[in-house]
Amino acid sequence: MQLQVLNSPFNQEQAELLNSLLPTLTETQKVWLTGYLAASQSVTVPEEPKAELPAESTGQTISKEVTILYGSQTGNAAGLAENAGKTLEGRGYQVTVSSMNDFKPNNLKKVQNLLIVVSTHGEGTPPDNALSFHEFLHGRRAPKLEDLHFSVLSLGDSSYEFFCQTGKEFDQRLGELGGTRVYPRTDCDLDYDEPAAEWLEGVLAGLSEAQGGSAAPVPAVIESAESAYSRTNPFKAEVLETINLNGRGSNKETRHIELSLEGSGLTFEPGDSLGVYPTNDPALVDMLLDQMNWDPEKSVTINKQGDILAIKEALISHFEITVLTKPLLEQAAQLSKNKDLQELLLSDNAEKLKRYLEGRDLLDLVRDFGPWEVSSQEFISILRKMPARLYSIASSLSANPDEVHLTIGAVRYESHGRERNGVCSILCAERLQPGDTLPVYIQRNQNFKLPKNPETPIIMIGPGTGIAPFRSFIQEREEMGAEGKSWLFFGDQHFVTDFLYQTEWQKWLENRALTKMDVAFSRDTEQKVYVQHRMLEHSKELFEWILDGAVVYICGDEKNMAHDVHHTLIEIIEKEGGMSREKAEEYLADMQQQKRYQRDVY
Repeated sequence: MQLQVLNSPFNQEQAELLNSLLPTLTETQKVWLTGYLAASQSVTVPEEPKAELPAESTGQTISKEVTILYGSQTGNAAGLAENAGKTLEGRGYQVTVSSMNDFKPNNLKKVQNLLIVVSTHGEGTPPDNALSFHEFLHGRRAPKLEDLHFSVLSLGDSSYEFFCQTGKEFDQRLGELGGTRVYPRTDCDLDYDEPAAEWLEGVLAGLSEAQGGSAAPVPAVIESAESAYSRTNPFKAEVLETINLNGRGSNKETRHIELSLEGSGLTFEPGDSLGVYPTNDPALVDMLLDQMNWDPEKSVTINKQGDILAIKEALISHFEITVLTKPLLEQAAQLSKNKDLQELLLSDNAEKLKRYLEGRDLLDLVRDFGPWEVSSQEFISILRKMPARLYSIASSLSANPDEVHLTIGAVRYESHGRERNGVCSILCAERLQPGDTLPVYIQRNQNFKLPKNPETPIIMIGPGTGIAPFRSFIQEREEMGAEGKSWLFFGDQHFVTDFLYQTEWQKWLENRALTKMDVAFSRDTEQKVYVQHRMLEHSKELFEWILDGAVVYICGDEKNMAHDVHHTLIEIIEKEGGMSREKAEEYLADMQQQKRYQRDVY
């Protein structure tokens, strides 16, 4: 179909450009373009005077102003909040989108329409940029909110015990304070696009109903206009190089992987992450197929769109098979007559279920609770889509144009009598070769960024693969000729085999791109020494840097390292600042509020 100049608003040149472009687009690209154009209309809609929406049930009026607050650790909630804001603006609402950390809690009483988009971090805790608002809302100073209309979109991972806990807490608390739900809370698992779109449609319908109207259909989730590639349309990045950073004799394998972004249009900043869609180990898939006696070439439908793959390929590339969740077992129980599985899911067996889920995979499930008298199509319909793995980017785009580097530790362990492997890390360590491609996208992380002033001192604490973003920080600061001081704390097991990027750090120390470095190799001494011990050894100087305005960054394991480092920082502030423990905790919390204490933990 050709666009004619006479029956269109385009001139001859524009029509020719469109006619040459449109036939080359895929269906995915056309859908994306439709959503983008719909969203872009929001910038052309003239601002309406502040109007009021009649609320039929209460006789009150609802403002057309909407406040969207997000709590986000990795950037997913932030992206959804921004997209919801664009969609609402396109419907004529006046929208404010803000991180919870940047919102003044005392202004909550003035808000009439509030949308919360929040993830749950770790074991049921709020993201770092939601901590202070969460504390305020659950404290004695929280105001009564009888005039508030709200809705909560909660993001989580159903493999964790406290799935979407933070969203549930916000939803409950806002209700307790007198707020009215304009639409019920929606809890999303890792594959959140469809439920998030349904939630936004419901919110729009709820707001529109209060006006006595009806909501127009919501466009598909709008991706960034910077590049055609995104989480839902990843770029196939060519592998340029893969190197084992550990020396011979190390009991670790840490891969430095360089990928080409040439032709993608993708850009990133130090502190951002790269999302990688991995594939499952074909050997594990073969064992699963044998156990279920399935024909590897049998076709199955893999999604609501009706896409079809051979079941072996579907299990390799599309479905998650290495993690068990309670929702998965509940669905599996409906496909099995096995009484042990039914019993495991009884409420009295919560602890037993928790122990079973830990360290087991789909092969364990089908072996333990057969026989399975269902078709392969019925069974795979209960599986979760393969989620992307997020890795802190280990390079600066300024220093390495059209490239992105990753630092990935290979995960291997034994559990329940079988050798287990990390899905993405072992793909990268064992099966990935230069010339292969990986589907990737950029995940923005506004919670982990270099200070805008290049003269600001920075303190970086990153043991093991937590070193990755700090390599990007120093590459960037070197490239821009930053004058600010920089101090790195790095730790691992052995100096000889596990000093990641050693020659680069030594070069940066020599040319003063890096001012100071302290290392801790825990297995080289009789008594284990970690980064927090090195921090305590330099307690006085470290606190002087903080007084001088330094921004403190932590990257790595949350459960152990980040927890220990956090308490070490409080201890240093307490001792060197001559404060009580409570005052030191408040001091660090204030640093976090000012974005002078940032964490990228997992």
